[in-house]
Amino acid sequence: MPVEPLSQKEIEDRLAELPGWSLDGDRIARSYRLGSHFAAAALVVHIAQVQEELGHHSDLTLGYNTVSLTVNTHSAGGAVTDLDFELARRVEDLAPGHGAS
Repeated sequence: MPVEPLSQKEIEDRLAELPGWSLDGDRIARSYRLGSHFAAAALVVHIAQVQEELGHHSDLTLGYNTVSLTVNTHSAGGAVTDLDFELARRVEDLAPGHGAS
């Protein structure tokens, strides 16, 4: 099923419901700080699992004790869509369990 790009207003409204997430060019983005490198790596693995479940993948960066994501929808011409916000919401739900802030 094709996904439709969200309007700027829709993006802004949805970002208001996801503290810590922001618009970065044509993507939504978020960084998390964790207590250790191992905790950050575990969060990356958990995010990868969610991405596989959704069939939708972000650019995911692992730092020493940080994890950063940027995401848009390639099949919608690189626009931000519902899929991106579904992934963001799922990551927000699991991140606290890894001690992310």
